[in-house]
Amino acid sequence: MSENVVRLVKTPPTGTEPEVTPTVLTVVPDAPPAPLVPLWVRSGRAVKTAVTHENTKSAARAVARHSLYTFNGGRIVARRTWDGKTGARYERMIRAAEAAGNLELAEEWEERLTRFRQARHHRRMDLLHSPVEAAKGVGVGAAMSVGVLVALGVVMAINNHDIRDVITPLKATIDFIAALIRFVQVIWPTAVILGPLFALLALWSVGSKQQAAPQWALPANTRSSEGEPITPSIVVKALRDLGVPALRNAIKEMGDAGASMLGPITLAGCGVEVDVQLPSGVATNEVQQRRRKLAENLTRHEHEVFITIPEAARTVRLWIADSGALDEPIGPSPLVTDETITANYKTGKAPWGQDLRGDAAELSTYQRHLLITGRSNQGKTVALRSLALWLALDKSVEFWIADLKGVGDWSMFDGIADVLIEGPSDDHCIQATEMVEDAVTEMNRRIEVRLRDANVTFPPLIVLVDEAQKAFMCPAVDDAKRPYGGSKATSRYFMAARTIHNQGRAVDVLLWQGTQDPTDQNLPKLVREGAHTRASLVLGSESQAKMALGDKAVEDGAAPHMLRQGLDRGTLVVASDGIDMPKGQSSITVRTHFIDDDPSKEIANRAKALRSGVTTLHVIERGEQRDPLADIASVLGTESRVFTQDVLKRLAVLDADAYGRWTNGDLKRVLEAAGEEPKKSHGRMVVRREDVARALENRDADGSASAS
Repeated sequence: MSENVVRLVKTPPTGTEPEVTPTVLTVVPDAPPAPLVPLWVRSGRAVKTAVTHENTKSAARAVARHSLYTFNGGRIVARRTWDGKTGARYERMIRAAEAAGNLELAEEWEERLTRFRQARHHRRMDLLHSPVEAAKGVGVGAAMSVGVLVALGVVMAINNHDIRDVITPLKATIDFIAALIRFVQVIWPTAVILGPLFALLALWSVGSKQQAAPQWALPANTRSSEGEPITPSIVVKALRDLGVPALRNAIKEMGDAGASMLGPITLAGCGVEVDVQLPSGVATNEVQQRRRKLAENLTRHEHEVFITIPEAARTVRLWIADSGALDEPIGPSPLVTDETITANYKTGKAPWGQDLRGDAAELSTYQRHLLITGRSNQGKTVALRSLALWLALDKSVEFWIADLKGVGDWSMFDGIADVLIEGPSDDHCIQATEMVEDAVTEMNRRIEVRLRDANVTFPPLIVLVDEAQKAFMCPAVDDAKRPYGGSKATSRYFMAARTIHNQGRAVDVLLWQGTQDPTDQNLPKLVREGAHTRASLVLGSESQAKMALGDKAVEDGAAPHMLRQGLDRGTLVVASDGIDMPKGQSSITVRTHFIDDDPSKEIANRAKALRSGVTTLHVIERGEQRDPLADIASVLGTESRVFTQDVLKRLAVLDADAYGRWTNGDLKRVLEAAGEEPKKSHGRMVVRREDVARALENRDADGSASAS
């Protein structure tokens, strides 16, 4: 578009005034008006707005709803009338009993049907004679009524001395009948109109009580059926609409509309449980594969419906949570609330959490290797640590722990565990591998002793590796070119873990592992199959779930891959014979108690109070083995007494790796284990050379006596 340019030039006056720059004004004409939208387009938009308006939708739903209430109410009344007049109800129950294979019940319903038909036959035969009897009765009644009225008129005539009073009662009766006829003639037109309306109102009332209308036509508060109670009709309808043709057809053919498939619906914790016996031709996996659709048919989210396979053939067990119940936290752990609780490795069970039925989920750890896996930051370490904290309350249990995350999650076991390795580096993975190999050595020693004396017992040894996938993936190799990680026959951690799995439980040397996101590389098959208790948090796929729990558990309904990332933190699917579960199930879902760091430290302190002088090694020395008591004697030298702080400094100089992280508590535990302890001199704690020397002499004497 062209522009009109107007140049205005201002000529300055003569003199010394500066020259003024010319001002240029641009005049832009107005834009042309937008083209007119055709009438048919505007009309279409208006119609679309009116049709799609929420008020229009609400009105259409209301019209459809009330119309269907009336229509379906008529169907319900007709069905009830038909059932009352015929034997249809009995025939449906007979077919349902036959479909369920209950022939005794079918015979009982058949007897009831026979009695019903006999009674109906007698009623019909009575009706054949009733018209004659009714006519006779009407005649006799009319004659008696006329006689009574005439007699009454005679009495009135005698009393009034007027013969006309004889017909007065008859005349009054005739007038009354005439009045009734006139009344009916007056109201009949209105009754003809109102009668059908009242009949339709009655049908509408029946339909509205039954909510006999499609879901989309119901009111908004009713249409949102989230959280509605689970009833047999809802379960059957959900199964019918599952998309399995054989199941849908079988339900249609059943006389009771599928009710015979269902067992009792029982309360089970924060939900309900029901067993469904599937009809012939429908496999249990066809229902399992449609978990999401079944949950939505039941007006639940997918994570609120669990499908398992019980012991009975061709049966699925449905556990359906109350809407939103699984998002509510469970109570605190008994380890936190009950300071008097104790543990027993052999006979006790760890309070781990609650199952979906709300019952306490307790796990036996006796001679069971353990594997817990899942995605990162889902509660794996807390679940594993809660078991260890409970078992630490049994003072006979020993712990060797390697925390390959190294952020202090297991630091409270300093003073409980004999070995505590913390750190994520390859050096820490090497130390963890050597720790597990030491456990193999200890296992072999115990086996040799057991061969000589079958009655000997050993203290339980829990070898715990958290973030074990780092050990499997460690790229380091030793001097002999043997890899620390990997899953080959030359892989040191892999072979050590397999060896403990094969023979460790016989002498109470157990391997507990926590791993992330399992694969064949970071969790080899032979290792994961060696665990007696296998538990999984949320995972990403069904194949990972099978790695974590085994094929059978997943095929029977275990579904950690169906848990919700972040929202189901701490929820485990457990496959173990050490936990109580319904008969026939191979797994159970457990919502574990969350024990935070501070409560964990308090529980650990209670465990330390039960033990005496456990010296925790944070670094495993190879080559020269340190003797803490002898090293203390060496750093004392010839001095009669040395302050404890100076002893710690000298030990750190002697071997920074072994003693660099020692505290007064470590020093005290070593001395107490030898029968001595630091003494106080002039208000400060000291270690006396004579005490340490006596402890060494006593230990040597005890060793000589044992050898002899």
